[in-house]
Amino acid sequence: MNWGKVFYMFFTLMSLTTSAAFLYDHSIVALFIAGSVNVISTLLKIGVRNLLSAELLAGSLVADLHLLPAFFALQFYGNDPLATGLVIGAVIANLYTIFISMIESAKEKADF
Repeated sequence: MNWGKVFYMFFTLMSLTTSAAFLYDHSIVALFIAGSVNVISTLLKIGVRNLLSAELLAGSLVADLHLLPAFFALQFYGNDPLATGLVIGAVIANLYTIFISMIESAKEKADF
């Protein structure tokens, strides 16, 4: 078992689920956790050298650039609809990243 891939996929899935948790309970703490986990996920993707690594990193950066402004919109401006819209964008970006990860895993299995 490749433990590096386990941690990588764990944080990728965790960033999706914590973003979904904010959509359920519009809490600033949930949004902070979602943003923090997503930044960790992005940092783990920086060193990946796979066929679709650029797409994985781009999807994670898009999610970061949705979650960070969503946190500031909610914390400093109290704009819940804007924060919710940005988090929905982050969820879509995280779903894209998971879809690309599944394609990457399928290609690895096909190469053997």
